[in-house]
Amino acid sequence: MTIATNERILETKAIARHFVSGDKLFAEKQVVRAVDGVDLIVKRGETLSIVGESGCGKSTLARLLVRLIQPTSGQVFYDGNDISKLSQGDMRRLRKDLQFVFQDPFSSLNPRMTVGSIIEEPLKVHTKLSRAERSQKVADLLRKVGLRAEFANRYPHEFSGGQRQRIGIARALASGPKIIIGDEPVSALDVSVQAQVINLLEDLKDELDLTLVLIAHDLAVIRHMSDRVAVMYLGEIVEQAETNDLYDRPLHPYTQALMQAIPIPSPHARSMGTELKGDVPSPLNPPGGCRFHTRCPHATDLCANKKPALVQADNNRLVACHHWQVVASCHDTEISEPQRQASVEKRFALYRAASQKNTPQTAGSGPIPPQRST
Repeated sequence: MTIATNERILETKAIARHFVSGDKLFAEKQVVRAVDGVDLIVKRGETLSIVGESGCGKSTLARLLVRLIQPTSGQVFYDGNDISKLSQGDMRRLRKDLQFVFQDPFSSLNPRMTVGSIIEEPLKVHTKLSRAERSQKVADLLRKVGLRAEFANRYPHEFSGGQRQRIGIARALASGPKIIIGDEPVSALDVSVQAQVINLLEDLKDELDLTLVLIAHDLAVIRHMSDRVAVMYLGEIVEQAETNDLYDRPLHPYTQALMQAIPIPSPHARSMGTELKGDVPSPLNPPGGCRFHTRCPHATDLCANKKPALVQADNNRLVACHHWQVVASCHDTEISEPQRQASVEKRFALYRAASQKNTPQTAGSGPIPPQRST
C-alpha cells in the first residue's frame, strides 16, 4: 500500500520501547519488549484506532507517538520531520500540535489547580495572549466541551468523571493542536457518559479539522467512529485495515478472535467461534517466530520458526500472517457477520439513547449544581 507523503501527518518506522525490569543490586536484568518494531502511518484528518488485549503495548505506543517516553530504537515522524531525537526545548515547542487525553480523568488533572488554571496553562506556554484574552479563551473552551464558563473557578474533585474528561479534552484543545491522541478516553466512564464524550470528540474533529488516534478496547466504539484500525498483539501490529473491511472480513486469526468475542444478543446464536487456548505470553520472553502461534488454531512449524512480515493483502490492507489466505477462508460462518455488526450497532444505539437522557450542563442550561464538599 502506497500512501502519499502529504497524506501522512504522523508515522513510525520500526519504533520500539524496551523496559528493563529487576531493581535489586544483584538481580538478573530482564527486558520487557512493550513495543517491538512497529511501523504505523496516521493519515491527515482521519481517526485511527489501535486495539488489542490489555498489556499488548497500546498505551506505550501512544506515548511514543508524542514523545512522552523516549523510544529505545526506531523513528517517529511528524509532518515528515523526525522528532524522535529532538531536544526537550524543540519538543516543547512542537507539543502545541500534538496533544494527549489520558485514560484516568482524575489523576491527569492537578488537584491543587482550578479548572481555569489547568486549561490556561497551555495558553501561557504556547501563546502570547494577554491575561484577559486567556480568561476568555478558557471560557470559550469550557463551553465548547459542554461545560459552563463559571466552572473555571472550581477544582477537579468537584466534578464527575465525565465532566473531568471534558476538562481534559478542553486542556488538549487549548493550544490549537493538529493531532489529539486519546488513551482509552472513555473506558473509565459510565456507558451514558461514554456516548457523550464520543459524540463530543466526533463533533470537535469535524469542527476543528483534527486528526485523532484512539487507544480503545470497546469494539462498538471503534466501529462507530474510526476510519482505520490497527490491531496489536504482544508489542507488534498484526493487522491494519479500513474499519469496515476489518469487521466484515478479518484476515489475522487474532483479529478473528476479537471479532468473535462480540456477544450476540440472540438465544439462538451462542457459538463464539474458535476459542483461543492458553494465556498471553510474557513480553519478558515472547515466543519465537509468529508471537501468536502458541494460541493460534492455524499454526504450523513455519509459524513457530519464522516471523511473518507485515505484508499487503487484499483491498489495501496489511496483515502479518503466513497463512492469511487460509485464515480468511475459515472465517466464522456459524454466526453471520450481519449478526455481529447488528450487535455492535445495537450497543451503540444504547449509547446514543443514554446520552440523550444525560445531556451535559452547558451555559444557560439551568442553575449551577451545588459544589461537593471535600
